[in-house]
Amino acid sequence: MKYQALNSELFQHNRKRFAREMKPNTLAIFNSNDQMPRSGDSYHNFRQNAGLYYLTGIDQEETMLLLFPDCPKDGHKEVLLIRRTNEHLAVWEGHKYTKEEARAASGIEKVYFTDEADAIINEMILLSDGIYLNLNENDRYLSPVEYRDLRFAREIRDRYPAHAVYRSQLVLKKLQTVKSQWEVDATQHCIDITGKAFRRVLEFTKPGVWEYEIEAEIIHEFIRNRATGHAYTPIIGTGKNACVLHYIENNCQCQAGDVVLMDFGCEYANYNADLTRSIPVSGTFTDRQRAVYNSVLHVLKEARAMLVPGTTLEEYNKEVGKIMEGELLKLGLISRDDIEKQDKNWPAYKKYFMHGTSHHLGLDVHDIMFRYEPFRAGNLFTCEPGIYIPEENLGIRIENNILITDNGPVDMFKDIPMEAEEIEELMNAMVA
Repeated sequence: MKYQALNSELFQHNRKRFAREMKPNTLAIFNSNDQMPRSGDSYHNFRQNAGLYYLTGIDQEETMLLLFPDCPKDGHKEVLLIRRTNEHLAVWEGHKYTKEEARAASGIEKVYFTDEADAIINEMILLSDGIYLNLNENDRYLSPVEYRDLRFAREIRDRYPAHAVYRSQLVLKKLQTVKSQWEVDATQHCIDITGKAFRRVLEFTKPGVWEYEIEAEIIHEFIRNRATGHAYTPIIGTGKNACVLHYIENNCQCQAGDVVLMDFGCEYANYNADLTRSIPVSGTFTDRQRAVYNSVLHVLKEARAMLVPGTTLEEYNKEVGKIMEGELLKLGLISRDDIEKQDKNWPAYKKYFMHGTSHHLGLDVHDIMFRYEPFRAGNLFTCEPGIYIPEENLGIRIENNILITDNGPVDMFKDIPMEAEEIEELMNAMVA
């Protein structure tokens, strides 16, 4: 891994919190992600299971965690299993965790190798009254692809049908949505690297550059700052491409007079940043572009102020919709008649702002969450309103990452340029 490992106290803290939520005399089992086949004999880059990483800090394939707070066997309240290495693996794949390194990274004293797992797991299950299993319960997830925890869950149910089974994700959602200071600091580091990449792009962008060249500038800055890479596939959309919400081809040339929308963020130590900025290719917004930009910026600032404890996501999106409605009226994009005749399930403003304003952020860019529970201090949200006008070849989105606290929302992007004038000044100063 390129990044510097996070403090093991974070993972010890997370395990204590998880253990407090477990039912008496139960065992929780977590698996690493699969190595996903790409083609031939190659794999996609490995990305650790978020729940396992959250509780261990171990960023390696073929890893398991067993949590059994009431375990009667001495020293087995926490057990980590890691891949056993050998000379062949060392030559072909490089270094793997030693037991000593795994203890230091995770803070777990009892470490075995995964080829010893069957006997250890069997003994611990038979000592327990129930088993917590970690399945993917992100409500955005609906995939036909099977994964290791799902296969493992089937094996456990078949082998131990008399044991009660519980859902780890209910506990993880409760814990992961409330960030500790360690996690806030890790996210801020991601954001700081992402901000460096954005400033690099401001210096680079001009008429004639290609979207993929901007993407290359971004990854250059990420890697030179020891980030793993992109938190998600970056969106670099110029002109009409900015109106495609998940545009990722990034293969068009930036033309004078257009605006380029850039949605990207770095991943560092498995934590993520999520930034969007829309900048004028020529260094100066037209009057119309500036008007749309400032409307989006106004909505962001108003929405940001509503990210406070007690608000629900449904209430929040409705209020943001009302603010956006007013801005679209000012811009002449919708009329009072459109509003009077609108479908309440698809308001008039949705023609130009069709997505939600915020989502949780953390170990996944779209982090696990309880969608209908009120916001709490420690929640970390994106805030990303946008206006998309295909008939004008213009799409504007601005996105910051906001930490909810009891003393009001904290914008973690405070040092990243956002005002239209600031962006123009920086682009033109760099040209000069």
